[in-house]
Amino acid sequence: MASVNEILDFIETLAPRSMKMDWDNVGLLCGDRAQQVHKILVALDPFEEVCAEAANIGAQLIVTHHPLIFVAPKSITEDTSVGRSIRLLCRSNISAINAHTNLDCAPGGVNDVLAQTLGLSDVSVIAPCGTDEQGRPWGLLRCGSVPEQPLADFLALVKQSLGTPTLRYADGGKAVHRVAVGGGACASELMDAFDAGCDTFLTSDVKYNQFWDARDLGINLIDAGHFYTENPVVSMLAEKLRQAFPEIQVQISEIHEDCMRFF
Repeated sequence: MASVNEILDFIETLAPRSMKMDWDNVGLLCGDRAQQVHKILVALDPFEEVCAEAANIGAQLIVTHHPLIFVAPKSITEDTSVGRSIRLLCRSNISAINAHTNLDCAPGGVNDVLAQTLGLSDVSVIAPCGTDEQGRPWGLLRCGSVPEQPLADFLALVKQSLGTPTLRYADGGKAVHRVAVGGGACASELMDAFDAGCDTFLTSDVKYNQFWDARDLGINLIDAGHFYTENPVVSMLAEKLRQAFPEIQVQISEIHEDCMRFF
C-alpha cells in the first residue's frame, strides 16, 4: 500500500505546488505522512459531512479541491464546523490533502476538465503564467471554440453538461463561438477573457456590477455556479488516483452536493 506522502507526491505531479496562488493553502493539511492508505474518499469540499462519510466508509485519506483549512483557525473545538471536522479526522486517523488553485491552473486540471465537459475544441491557456516540465503552458483561464450558436442554445448545453439547476447571465448581444472558462470565482478575470477575443465567458460567483461590465463590453457572461463549474474535476482526480494506485480503493463522495437551493 502507498503512504499518504506518496499519494501527496503524485497529486503534486498533477498540480505542482509552484502553480498555486500566493494566498492559497494546499497540500497535506491534516494527518500523518507515513500513514498507509487502503481507501481514499474524493470530493470537491472537505465539509463536515464529507469527513463523516470518510470515517463511515473506513477511508484513511480524503482528497479534495478546496482546503480543509483556509483561514488559520484560532482554536480547534467542537464549536465550529472546521473544528469538528479536524477533530473527527484526527480521531479517525484520516489525513486530508487538497489541490486548490494549483489544480485550477495546472494542465489537465479544473479548467481543462471544464472546457472538455462543455465540448470546447482548440483549447488554449489565456495569459499563461509559464510552462511545466513537459513544456505545456499553465495558467488560470482556458478558451476554446464551439460551433457558432445562439446564446440560448449554449445556455441549454451548459445546464445539461454541468447538471446545474439554474444559470445567471448577461447577454452581450453576440452569438457564442469563442468561449473562455474559469471554474469557481474567476469573474475578476473578465478583461482577460475579453482581450483574448472571446465572445462568451463562463465562470461563477459573478457580482452585480460584473454583469453590467460584461454587457457594456459586449461579451456574454454566464454564472453556472461554483460547485457545478468545479465538480467535474472530482471524477478526473479519482480516475488518476485509481490508475496510479490500483491497490487502493478510491471512492467519490456520494453525499456531497451544492448547498445552495433555489426557490
